[in-house]
Amino acid sequence: MALMLGDQALRDAIGMDEAIDLLERTFTHDAAGKTSISPKFVTDFEGGAMRILFASDAASGYCAIKAYHSILGVGTRYVVSLYRMSDGELLAVLDAQRITDLRTGAASGVIARRIPLPAPLSVGIIGSGHQACTQLESLATVYRVKSAAVYSPTPAHRSAYARAMSERLRIPVTAVDSAEAAVQGREVVAAASSSRSREPVLHGAWLDRCRLLCAVGNTRAQFAEVDVGCFRDAALTVVDTPHAFEEAGELRQAIAGGALPEARRATLAQIVIGAVSVPPEGRIVFKSVGSALQDLALAARYYELLRAREGLPSAPDVGSLKRPVSVGGT
Repeated sequence: MALMLGDQALRDAIGMDEAIDLLERTFTHDAAGKTSISPKFVTDFEGGAMRILFASDAASGYCAIKAYHSILGVGTRYVVSLYRMSDGELLAVLDAQRITDLRTGAASGVIARRIPLPAPLSVGIIGSGHQACTQLESLATVYRVKSAAVYSPTPAHRSAYARAMSERLRIPVTAVDSAEAAVQGREVVAAASSSRSREPVLHGAWLDRCRLLCAVGNTRAQFAEVDVGCFRDAALTVVDTPHAFEEAGELRQAIAGGALPEARRATLAQIVIGAVSVPPEGRIVFKSVGSALQDLALAARYYELLRAREGLPSAPDVGSLKRPVSVGGT
């Protein structure tokens, strides 16, 4: 029977620190060649778009499909289907909005753990949505953060973000009137905007003291959240999946403009196992587009934590097995 795990069931079951640990472990599986990860398959339809991803992790014994679709003027819905690799049985169907937000924040936490910084430090945030929240939460989990500044183009949204995150993290978070004001002078910056434009919302010229830039808002080839200068002036650019070089418009622009040579690129899996070292000086850019492998890591943990809980709905006989015909059979 497939367990049906809605958003309420997942609430608070996994904290940020554990999520970072889970992704670190999964990236070691990736580096060891135990995983398979698909690119995003995108289909546009009238009034919306569907994106589908797949990943398997032989070391954990699971595989998963992530599907999320956006309806114009409505929003986006996320679902993960978790399977056991040994027999292909569907184990769980999970509401994946929380998974998506948590794993995106946790991936930034993985790279942040590899970049020690003097404490306390200040963080700049661009964006005020769910992923902007988990970015700051993740960075505050790794670092001792003394303050943060946030910008989003809607004043009410950035003010609400500042109030909520100040209360949640117990640090002063200030809403400011421009993206430049949010990031200038900050040691760590996270861009998690909802901008859908080829015109970037963040410029490298503003990052005067930035050691770590996490750019997570754009996952589409036709758009760019940060400008080419962010990569040209970086000591190293780290991606969460090699597919990012095709899927993210800012990376495509940087490569086309000669600002991102292969010698200054690495994957997060390479960083985690030490195959590539983080330069001791200079800006590190982490560009995340997400992958089903990251979704799988959290979905499997939620399943293991919650499968024995009574009262959760299940769907029997979903994905029934069609056995292969034996030799000589009909």
